Amino acid sequence: MHTPLQGKLYIGGEWIVPTGGASEAVINPATEDVIGHAGLAGPAEIEAALAAARTAFDLGPWPRMKTTERAAFLELMCEWIEARADDLRTLIARETGSIHPFARSMQFATGLEHARHYIELARRQAPQPLPLEPVALPDGTTMVGGGLMVREPVGVCLAITPFNVPFTLNLGKAVPALLMGNTVILKPSPLTPFSALILAEAAEAAGLPSGVFNVVNGDLAAGETLTTDPRVDLITFTGSDRVGAAIQSQAAPTLKRCIMELGGKSAMIVRADANLEAAAQAALASLTFHAGQACAALTRLVVHSAVRPQFVQRLAELFRAVQIGDPADPATRMGPLIRANARDRVQRLVDSAIDDGATLVTGGRIPTGLEHGFFYEPTLFDDVDNGWRVAQEEVFGPLGVVIGFESDEEAVAIANHSDFGLSGAIYSADVGRALELASQLRTGKVNLNGGSGKMSAHHPFGGIKRSGYGREFGEVGLHEFTYIKTISYHLA
Repeated sequence: MHTPLQGKLYIGGEWIVPTGGASEAVINPATEDVIGHAGLAGPAEIEAALAAARTAFDLGPWPRMKTTERAAFLELMCEWIEARADDLRTLIARETGSIHPFARSMQFATGLEHARHYIELARRQAPQPLPLEPVALPDGTTMVGGGLMVREPVGVCLAITPFNVPFTLNLGKAVPALLMGNTVILKPSPLTPFSALILAEAAEAAGLPSGVFNVVNGDLAAGETLTTDPRVDLITFTGSDRVGAAIQSQAAPTLKRCIMELGGKSAMIVRADANLEAAAQAALASLTFHAGQACAALTRLVVHSAVRPQFVQRLAELFRAVQIGDPADPATRMGPLIRANARDRVQRLVDSAIDDGATLVTGGRIPTGLEHGFFYEPTLFDDVDNGWRVAQEEVFGPLGVVIGFESDEEAVAIANHSDFGLSGAIYSADVGRALELASQLRTGKVNLNGGSGKMSAHHPFGGIKRSGYGREFGEVGLHEFTYIKTISYHLA
């Protein structure tokens, strides 16, 4: 298995051993075995990364290159990664606890697909001509005025990524920022640092200029030093709404731009005419494929009362049939949560649901024989009130709740009664009606009857309310890392 350089950080184009050799063990959440050690940045390393990224942007060649030239470097990074695909997928699976299908797809292939799409989009970027306008002059003649809209790099971008799909999100933030001429400091989750250091190795192999791309692994204090420093121009963050709010506060005094992709409590509306098997399979995948550790997980299952008993029965059957265990076993269909505190959070929400009076249909405990590792059974509650804690707080675990409804209007009201607004889904045989309902949902994305079947590189992704702001992916995601400069001129 490939493992990035042990105990080191990538700063200014060099592999640096942190002061005092500070490092932290990286463990496999399925076995609790140590798979390696990653360096921990202290004040000296954070300062070095800030200085390197700032100098590379202000004085280096990267922002002054043609976009096509930068795209060629990023293409080399992708080729380096693809040449080592099998080893890297194995590392990512062990670091994140992903089952093999998820490690191959969302954890790896999706990231590369999005990176290559960004490269393709970047190569097509060009100044946009603005309309020509006649302008009357004082002497009675007329001139023609026009303009160009040009997209320029913002500057030094700080990318802070989570543990759930780290490799894909590292690519999803670093690649568009770099393509548009920014320099990048990537701070990964300390739980999954190797998925970031892989990109540092790729950047080195591709020959990116010194300081253009830096990886610093560190604690909360290191993160706050980065988010408050005036040398950082933009922060792109994926994580919880609580941490996102703290980062926004830290960024405010220096008026940094922020892109926030935060938590979710997404609702799946199942109308009476829905294909119940398809809806149940979608809920199963959403809540078990990565043990429910997804910001867009469909955790509130809003089901019409006429079909709710059948839906609950079928989903419970599917949950009970899930093979839970070490993702190293190809038969495993659900792996562990990332750490013990994540499992404890799920248990607290389970306990709160029982205290509130919800009906526990299945799950609600650590699987027998899997006390080692951070496993938890897929859990389903029925008879849930949408106002209860279990229906309002983000779980980030394999826990779904069923909420009944009688009318479409009630279903929309239930779905919209949330502090979050990231994703959602509607299942109905009446696609036209489903489209009407989708327009009424206060959320950044809605999948109709399963959606496009993938996290498309063409589809912008992001939320509203406490799910954040800004968008990733597609041309919109590329443009998030630019500012608009208008150049005006006259022809005669």
